[in-house]
Amino acid sequence: MTEDTFRPCTESAAGNVDDLMALAQMLMPYGTHKGKLLIDLPEHYVVWLAGEGFPSGKLGEMLQTVYDIKVNGLEYLFKPLRNIPHHKKLGVTE
Repeated sequence: MTEDTFRPCTESAAGNVDDLMALAQMLMPYGTHKGKLLIDLPEHYVVWLAGEGFPSGKLGEMLQTVYDIKVNGLEYLFKPLRNIPHHKKLGVTE
Protein backbone atom coordinates (compact mmCIF):
# COMPACT_ATOMS: atom_id res chain seq x y z
CA MET A 1 0.00 0.00 0.00
CA THR A 2 1.13 3.50 -0.67
CA GLU A 3 0.74 6.63 1.37
CA ASP A 4 -1.96 7.72 -1.13
CA THR A 5 -4.11 4.81 0.09
CA PHE A 6 -4.42 6.59 3.43
CA ARG A 7 -4.72 10.16 2.16
CA PRO A 8 -8.52 10.32 2.69
CA CYS A 9 -7.99 9.03 6.24
CA THR A 10 -5.24 11.47 7.10
CA GLU A 11 -7.07 14.45 5.69
CA SER A 12 -10.23 13.58 7.61
CA ALA A 13 -9.00 12.04 10.85
CA ALA A 14 -5.78 12.04 12.82
CA GLY A 15 -3.77 13.85 10.15
CA ASN A 16 -0.71 11.59 10.18
CA VAL A 17 -0.19 8.29 8.37
CA ASP A 18 2.18 7.01 11.07
CA ASP A 19 -0.40 7.74 13.78
CA LEU A 20 -3.08 5.87 11.84
CA MET A 21 -0.74 2.92 11.28
CA ALA A 22 -0.03 2.79 15.02
CA LEU A 23 -3.76 3.09 15.76
CA ALA A 24 -4.49 0.20 13.41
CA GLN A 25 -2.06 -2.03 15.30
CA MET A 26 -2.69 -1.00 18.91
CA LEU A 27 -4.25 -3.61 21.17
CA MET A 28 -6.47 -2.78 24.12
CA PRO A 29 -4.20 -3.54 27.08
CA TYR A 30 -6.84 -4.22 29.75
CA GLY A 31 -10.52 -4.69 30.51
CA THR A 32 -13.31 -6.60 28.85
CA HIS A 33 -11.78 -6.21 25.40
CA LYS A 34 -8.14 -6.83 26.33
CA GLY A 35 -6.17 -7.95 23.26
CA LYS A 36 -8.64 -6.54 20.73
CA LEU A 37 -7.51 -3.92 18.22
CA LEU A 38 -8.61 -0.44 19.27
CA ILE A 39 -10.23 0.10 15.88
CA ASP A 40 -12.34 -3.03 16.47
CA LEU A 41 -13.67 -2.03 19.89
CA PRO A 42 -17.48 -1.87 19.95
CA GLU A 43 -18.81 1.68 19.74
CA HIS A 44 -20.85 1.30 22.94
CA TYR A 45 -17.67 0.34 24.83
CA VAL A 46 -15.74 3.33 23.47
CA VAL A 47 -18.65 5.63 24.39
CA TRP A 48 -18.67 4.14 27.90
CA LEU A 49 -14.92 4.70 28.20
CA ALA A 50 -15.39 8.32 27.11
CA GLY A 51 -17.95 8.78 29.88
CA GLU A 52 -15.57 7.30 32.43
CA GLY A 53 -12.68 9.38 31.12
CA PHE A 54 -9.95 8.15 28.83
CA PRO A 55 -6.59 7.34 30.42
CA SER A 56 -3.78 9.84 30.08
CA GLY A 57 -0.98 9.38 27.59
CA LYS A 58 -0.81 7.78 24.16
CA LEU A 59 -3.51 5.18 24.89
CA GLY A 60 -5.97 7.91 25.88
CA GLU A 61 -5.17 9.90 22.75
CA MET A 62 -5.71 6.81 20.58
CA LEU A 63 -9.00 5.96 22.30
CA GLN A 64 -10.14 9.57 21.84
CA THR A 65 -9.39 9.27 18.11
CA VAL A 66 -11.31 5.99 17.88
CA TYR A 67 -14.21 7.60 19.77
CA ASP A 68 -14.28 10.65 17.48
CA ILE A 69 -14.25 8.48 14.37
CA LYS A 70 -16.91 6.06 15.59
CA VAL A 71 -19.43 8.57 17.00
CA ASN A 72 -19.19 10.71 13.87
CA GLY A 73 -19.99 7.79 11.58
CA LEU A 74 -16.54 7.75 10.01
CA GLU A 75 -15.71 4.09 10.61
CA TYR A 76 -15.15 3.66 6.88
CA LEU A 77 -11.79 5.34 7.58
CA PHE A 78 -10.75 2.15 9.36
CA LYS A 79 -11.39 -0.06 6.33
CA PRO A 80 -7.99 0.43 4.64
CA LEU A 81 -6.32 0.04 8.02
CA ARG A 82 -7.79 -3.43 8.49
CA ASN A 83 -5.96 -4.62 5.35
CA ILE A 84 -2.52 -3.79 6.73
CA PRO A 85 -0.41 -6.87 7.44
CA HIS A 86 0.02 -6.84 11.19
CA HIS A 87 3.59 -8.04 11.59
CA LYS A 88 3.52 -6.81 15.15
CA LYS A 89 0.79 -5.65 17.43
CA LEU A 90 1.51 -2.62 19.54
CA GLY A 91 0.77 -2.50 23.23
CA VAL A 92 1.08 0.37 25.65
CA THR A 93 3.77 0.05 28.28
CA GLU A 94 3.10 3.38 30.02
